[in-house]
Amino acid sequence: MATTTESVSNGEGPVNEEKGDTLRPDDLSEMLAAGTKDVHEKAENTQFVKDFLRGRIRKELFKLGAVALYFTYTAMEEEIEINKDHPHFAPLYFPSELHRHEALGRDLEYFYGPEWKSQISCSPATQRYVDRIHQVGRDDPALLVAHAYTRYMGDLSGGQVLKKVAQRALKLPPTGEGLEFYQFDAIDSAKAFKQLYRSRMNELELDAETKKSLVDEAIKAFQFNMEVFEELEEIGKTFQEEVSEAGMPIHGDTGGDISKCPYYAAKMATTGGTAYACQLAMAVLRHPTGQVLIATWFAALAGLAAWWILWSVWMPAGI
Repeated sequence: MATTTESVSNGEGPVNEEKGDTLRPDDLSEMLAAGTKDVHEKAENTQFVKDFLRGRIRKELFKLGAVALYFTYTAMEEEIEINKDHPHFAPLYFPSELHRHEALGRDLEYFYGPEWKSQISCSPATQRYVDRIHQVGRDDPALLVAHAYTRYMGDLSGGQVLKKVAQRALKLPPTGEGLEFYQFDAIDSAKAFKQLYRSRMNELELDAETKKSLVDEAIKAFQFNMEVFEELEEIGKTFQEEVSEAGMPIHGDTGGDISKCPYYAAKMATTGGTAYACQLAMAVLRHPTGQVLIATWFAALAGLAAWWILWSVWMPAGI
């Protein structure tokens, strides 16, 4: 059987690992991959994730997603620290390589400013996720493997795609501010590290019942993530549409009414097009004061017309 050697710090110093490239169906990594396949696909097909991948992500919603991740990773990494010496988790303890809550804190400081902690709160869906993580850490630490697998392996895989999408869609700095969560500075090769992590999982001395419990817990972890996605999607529906520079500006619920949106009026005026004149006329007609002014103007015009007719009729006779 062919083997390769990996060097990873494991949080304490270089560790050389030999791992095989042949996997068995009863290996934990294989059981988790197979057991979570359906729920994984469901999570990837939630509307929130699909919109994200298309670049349809608002900054305010992205920030709330980062808040949810911050509370989730803080809970998970608190429990990992408490249980780092547990025989069913110790081989997977990679704090310097994997832990994310500090990076998320820096992202939130970028978005919310130095007082960011006073401006965020844990949402209901995230709180249920957090509560489950703490319960697992307290009652059955072996199940932390399922939560770590679900989050960290996902971050090292699809998370790198989301980073690029977010950077483009939100016009974030190329230097990485606001996206440190996705940056694993202590990992040179994500592929090699994932292989090492899976091999460590497969070496855990677990009976068949515990492995099944881990698969069930990983499914729950995906379900908790989907609940957070769905919650974010519902919150997103309450946000006003942002201005699109690519087409006709739509600002909030003004419907393009320049009497309600100064930005729209200014933008249309600078184009010098006839559309602005039409919009301005319509805005004036819809406004009560404008209606009175127009009525007064028409009355004055009618009076002037009447005077002109009388003048045209009677003045020649006088001459």
